[in-house]
Amino acid sequence: MGLSGGWVWEGDCGGGVGGPRLGVEMRTRRQAGRVWFGRLAGVARVGWWLGMVAGTTSVGQEKPLAFVGGRIEPMTGPAITNGVLVIQGGRVVAVGPAGTPVPEGADVREMKGRVILPGLVDTHSHIGSVEGGDGSSPIQPEVRVLDAFDVRDPGLQRARAGGITTVNVMPGSGHLVSGQTLYLKLRKGGRVEDLLMTNRQGRVAGGLKMANGTNSRRDPPFPGTRGKSAALVRERLVAAQEYAGKVGAAKGDAAKLPARDLSLEILGEVLSGERVVQHHTHRHDDILTVLRLRKEFGFKVVLHHVSDGWRVAREIAAAGVGCSVIVIDSPGGKLEARDMDWRTGGELERAGVTVGFHTDDPVTDSRWFLRSAALAVRAGMTREGALRAVTLAGAEILDLADRVGSLAPGKDADLVVLSGDPLSVYTQVEETWVEGERVFDRSDPKDRLLATGGYGAGNPRGAHLCCFGTWGGAE
Repeated sequence: MGLSGGWVWEGDCGGGVGGPRLGVEMRTRRQAGRVWFGRLAGVARVGWWLGMVAGTTSVGQEKPLAFVGGRIEPMTGPAITNGVLVIQGGRVVAVGPAGTPVPEGADVREMKGRVILPGLVDTHSHIGSVEGGDGSSPIQPEVRVLDAFDVRDPGLQRARAGGITTVNVMPGSGHLVSGQTLYLKLRKGGRVEDLLMTNRQGRVAGGLKMANGTNSRRDPPFPGTRGKSAALVRERLVAAQEYAGKVGAAKGDAAKLPARDLSLEILGEVLSGERVVQHHTHRHDDILTVLRLRKEFGFKVVLHHVSDGWRVAREIAAAGVGCSVIVIDSPGGKLEARDMDWRTGGELERAGVTVGFHTDDPVTDSRWFLRSAALAVRAGMTREGALRAVTLAGAEILDLADRVGSLAPGKDADLVVLSGDPLSVYTQVEETWVEGERVFDRSDPKDRLLATGGYGAGNPRGAHLCCFGTWGGAE
């Protein structure tokens, strides 16, 4: 069972297409014709994975740790200028002003002059050297980032150096549907399984990457126009509806079930609301096309990039859809992003839209993620909204807010220790913690190398070999 809000702590590869099973995979159905594959012996399966990844989190961190005297930005309320944060067992135990009780025997760390934020949530990244669909088809929902993630990619270490603790790893945007995304905790580990999160259904947590506009337009079998792009997506969603209907009508009778279709299964999860669409879209008309398809088929969606989001902020707000915005200091790169504006975050915020930020790493280096919030404030977004955009709003966009994105009792002990104001160019990330374990420490020469760059920083082994007299692969 989950330890908080129905969530399981550790990675679980049992759900989704082609994941490991404890027994024979059986096809069945849920209410209203939902398409899914039964999870055999769910509790045993979760326990098995907990055993497989034992030691990758701080569940055993039984001695309390208290951070005292610093400024705490909990995100669920006003900043606490002289605060106390207590963590234990990988969770937040207490957060409050000076005088908040600290458990007897706790390790106490003085944080005067420091600022503590919740671990940053990057809602769109490409760390891990991931690949998605190939050139065989414009729509490939069956492809999984899980099968293409390099846990030793230096990008993970740089993300930790930037204070990022939770990340949505995406395939590229060269397809209408390029595959299943992966929500990860940036724990230390030697396998992608050590970083996985699970959703409320007990499956690997992630969305489905979709795109429209210029990126997905090319020679057949890909679409050549915007109209054809939408038509192809609509066609496959209708097919998924029909597939789900057949599965529902079979009522578990194997003889009546249609031939298994991995692509339509995942689109069925989208239609049933079990998987959120994470949709690349730039231009105002492309944004409205996504909203049109969402209304027609009823799926959940987050709009990514939204270069022209400031033009259609009211329409986005009326649809009740969240946005994951990229804020870069050198706009350009493609014609459809020519009207990208730093004002987008503020305009969407004033319209009432949930606004998160993302790096799109390597577009924005993960080490500079906080700069996105600073640039947005410079262009008119509120300080509170901008800090929320890199923490709690990002968690809400990924449907993880009951676990990450804020510092509150019961939440995961994910936090960032900063040398000063989060929006100052002079501020440095000093420490990053995931579930009570310190995964980045700027005072450690190996970590500092990843934070500042230099010889060995881009080599997944360089920071662990000759320069420091140690031996072993990157964790």
